[in-house]
Amino acid sequence: MRYLFAFLLLILCLLLFGFAIKNVEPVELHYYLGFSWKAPLSLMLLTGFLVGVVTGMLICLRPVIAQRKRVIALKRELKTLKTNTQS
Repeated sequence: MRYLFAFLLLILCLLLFGFAIKNVEPVELHYYLGFSWKAPLSLMLLTGFLVGVVTGMLICLRPVIAQRKRVIALKRELKTLKTNTQS
């Protein structure tokens, strides 16, 4: 299984490398207040993808933290109930 994962990762890296080589034309991204960024198209797309992934992970992180806090509170409550029923 580990070899299959490594093989698929290698294929993905080769495809991304080929994409980066084919898309080296510089593009210019204009921001507000006259700021602009000039970089290869592949770098722009990769940056946009990574910003989206990080944003999605941060949005999904809040409910996970809330659930962990709830689990900890329920474990404490269970522990106190067990000690109360034993005494």
